[in-house]
Amino acid sequence: MEPGATASDSEGRGGLRAALGGLTTRGRSFFAAGIAAAVCAYVLGQADLLRVGMLLAVLPLVCVGVLYRTRYRVAGSRRLSPSRVPAGSEARVHLRMDNVSRLPTGLLMLQDHVPYVLGPRPRFVLDRVEAGGRREVSYRVRSDLRGRYPLGPLQLRLSDPFGMCELTRSFSAHDTLTVIPRTEPLPPVRLAGATAGYGDGRQRSLSLAGEDDVIPRGYRHGDDLRRVHWRSTARYGELMVRREEQPQRARCTVLLDTRRLAYQGAGPDSAFEWAVSGAASALVHMLERGLSVRLLTDTGSSVPGQGADGFAGSSQESADAAGLMMDTLAVVDHSDGAGLSRAYDVLRGGTEGLLIAFLGDLDEEQTAVACRMRHRSGAAVAFVLDSSGWLQEEGEPPAPVRDRLRQLRESGWSALAVPAGAALPDLWQQAAQQRTGSGAAQDSAGFSGGWS
Repeated sequence: MEPGATASDSEGRGGLRAALGGLTTRGRSFFAAGIAAAVCAYVLGQADLLRVGMLLAVLPLVCVGVLYRTRYRVAGSRRLSPSRVPAGSEARVHLRMDNVSRLPTGLLMLQDHVPYVLGPRPRFVLDRVEAGGRREVSYRVRSDLRGRYPLGPLQLRLSDPFGMCELTRSFSAHDTLTVIPRTEPLPPVRLAGATAGYGDGRQRSLSLAGEDDVIPRGYRHGDDLRRVHWRSTARYGELMVRREEQPQRARCTVLLDTRRLAYQGAGPDSAFEWAVSGAASALVHMLERGLSVRLLTDTGSSVPGQGADGFAGSSQESADAAGLMMDTLAVVDHSDGAGLSRAYDVLRGGTEGLLIAFLGDLDEEQTAVACRMRHRSGAAVAFVLDSSGWLQEEGEPPAPVRDRLRQLRESGWSALAVPAGAALPDLWQQAAQQRTGSGAAQDSAGFSGGWS
């Protein structure tokens, strides 16, 4: 809720009928008893009973009129701490109410609307708030399911001192709590086949400006004579100039298979949720290592996609890119696509550095597509989930899954089967051991080194 948003008696402009609709059970009972007493007094000719009946009937109406005419002006604000929280963790919602009118308020009931996934609807009773005063309350929300959840609107229920009438006045502003996938810290490992300099996530590329590295080249017409490198000139017997270079961040693509037919089951412990959480962990780990990272799904959509190449750019953009990708993973759902061809179309434009894939069930055709993806990357690691095995909690992957893994490994992937409840850090280390154990010291794309 935006600071300064107010709720006043303007919502009571529907007329006195709306105010009468706010009569409580006590108020309706008093009114009914008063009418009954007045009728009995008229029939029996009892003046004293008539006065009692009139008092009982008029008291709720007086409370309605007073509450309806009340000129409260209350400003409210809501603050989330934090506004982005991992699944299974708690966030605290802080509510602040300011009485900006010149009159003190009566008893207020504060109620916030939250989705049932986040817990019960919070309610607070606030005592009399003096003119210019404020009250602050807070409550906690928690969800085991990722997603984006709206909070609000905030409602105030005004009550008279006798409890005869209650009126509800609402704020219009909303806030959004983003529940992102759980992430696990991954160990620093080394995988042969990733780009050189993976440890600090940097390569070197030619540029018109950058570090003054001593890498000579032949003199060209128009070169600045101040760039002449005399030692190389004497060595090669021709005029040589220093070539400028600048560091460039290495690239990593995290591929998430979201095909509906590739996963079975649902819920926080399903195979699909494990894949989403694994992709989030890999993204965070690679960004922390200084790589330019993007998230790619089987539909061909790429995140962040801000630059020309679709990767997160400079280090200043890493935090924004991480937030954007985590927000995307918070709401990612199954796609209706049947294959990985769209993702392959994105990758086939050239060598894309390291490729980390989280794949569901694969048939022969999709395995072949995944094998072709390998030739478009410097190094490739695949975590293959057999969702049927997750439902049955089988320890050993079935023969078809083992056959798919064999095909992926023959094409150059470091492919691992993911059993039910597996820990990603352990699989991360196994992927490095599998790759280095294969003796692959140099990739066909000319990449060497690993992550660390």
